[in-house]
Amino acid sequence: MRLWIARTGSLPVREQLVAQLLLTILSGDLRAGQRLPSTRDLARRLKIHANTVSAAYSELEHEGWVESRRGSGVYVRSRNRKRAAHPEQALDQLIADFFRTSREHGIPLQRVHERLRHWLALQPPDRFAVIDPDEELRRILAAEIEAAVGFPAVAMAPGACREAAALAGSIPVVLLSKYDALRATLPADAECVALRVRSVPASLAAWMPIPSDALIVVASRWQGFNQWARAMLLSAGVDPDALELRDARRPRWQHGLERARIVIVDVVTARSVPTGCRMLAFPVVSDASLDELRQYAGFATL
Repeated sequence: MRLWIARTGSLPVREQLVAQLLLTILSGDLRAGQRLPSTRDLARRLKIHANTVSAAYSELEHEGWVESRRGSGVYVRSRNRKRAAHPEQALDQLIADFFRTSREHGIPLQRVHERLRHWLALQPPDRFAVIDPDEELRRILAAEIEAAVGFPAVAMAPGACREAAALAGSIPVVLLSKYDALRATLPADAECVALRVRSVPASLAAWMPIPSDALIVVASRWQGFNQWARAMLLSAGVDPDALELRDARRPRWQHGLERARIVIVDVVTARSVPTGCRMLAFPVVSDASLDELRQYAGFATL
């Protein structure tokens, strides 16, 4: 687990630590059940106060991302279901589990048959429905998924998909960080895929160390992109005076981009960056989540 801490600048060390730890969890660099370093060990490694690490861990625990185990340490909370160990046996095992669970709940076999016929009669999915309250973010996610997976993706606001009819033929997908909140707004029988975000430290590794005098421009129509990028780059030691954030919704936001050492943008904003600029188009969705979506797309088109 690679972390950066900048001791100078306007961003408090605790906020730097929380942002980076959350990104490592959302990207899968820290996996469910994995133990985080002790507060003392991490404080010694980063040369910061142990109380700062403890406060960061407490914030992540309050938000439900980690859990403290008495006498053992702090662990990433498990949020995903386990997969079958042997794919060739998965279908038979799922069917057997389905009938066993039905019996345990006292559901008559006739009722089981009725519900199976209902599900088999549903319209096969022919697109992903990217659900997020932020219009710009869902546009970015839909563009990434469609380009990487080769399966149509539409962007939807949470309020537009409360009824099952609105999601007919769709596979709903949401960011893992918002899964619990958004899943509760969907119909109970709607399947929903949680997306992990890309590992920022791994993506920045090729650019490290960043020269202290290098002008870096971060631009996006989604302001969350700019905020995350600022937190990570300042933690990596970028001079705050050499970091410029631009709202790509504003007129003339491209002005002077050619002076930047690197222009970091999302995949939608990348389409508007002038030719000749040194650009890093940073995808939000992790490779592991894109592979999972390819499995869904393959299943739906077989």
